[in-house]
Amino acid sequence: MKTAVKPVFQRILLKLSGEALVGDLEYGISPAVIGKVAKEVKEVRSLGVEVAIVIGGGNIYRGIAASAEGMDRTSADHMGMLATVINSLALQDALEKMEIFTRVMSAIEMNQVAEPYIRRRAVRHLEKGRVVIFAGGTGNPFFTTDTAAALRAMEVKADVILKATKVDGVYDTDPMIHKKAKKFEKLSYIEVLNRGLKIMDATAISLCMDNDLPIIVFNLTQKGNIARVVLGQKLGTIIGGN
Repeated sequence: MKTAVKPVFQRILLKLSGEALVGDLEYGISPAVIGKVAKEVKEVRSLGVEVAIVIGGGNIYRGIAASAEGMDRTSADHMGMLATVINSLALQDALEKMEIFTRVMSAIEMNQVAEPYIRRRAVRHLEKGRVVIFAGGTGNPFFTTDTAAALRAMEVKADVILKATKVDGVYDTDPMIHKKAKKFEKLSYIEVLNRGLKIMDATAISLCMDNDLPIIVFNLTQKGNIARVVLGQKLGTIIGGN
């Protein structure tokens, strides 16, 4: 009789980019992609792992890009926050179709569509086995959803941030362009900051460093990877330590 494999993390925060939801579309949300993400999350929940999620809004609207075109940065960032709410509601719908109890909690109050973010309530949802999706970023302009992910992960005492990307880890240059790009197995927070690696913004990395919260960067497009990471398989790049 085989011994059941136990997860190495009990509570995770999964960071998804909005672009990850586009699939083959030019923009917006691909039902096929969001369905696949929901299946992956269901697999992880079946292992008994508590799951929190932060999604970006870049597939719908990107505040930084709009501000570069002349829009007021505060207004642009507020629009970007609303885009994250749209993505969060779409993922909630996909999860609930798979009978996974899910709650969207928004940093911007909009009671008709999402619960307001209250830390103790979020923790209680996780303890009850519900997937919690944190929408609206931090609720403040000039902060990215990467920073929101780091902040929420620390507030709910997640064991790790799982940063899902289109590539299988962190490289010294863009592996999509440079065939000889070198992949890092492990990086310290300081190395990420000093090298200027664009994994997460500097504020998010600094928050994780100050609170010793590890980050694992891995490929979302390969089926079953979230569960593999949770079960301790060596995938992607681990960021942590000095």
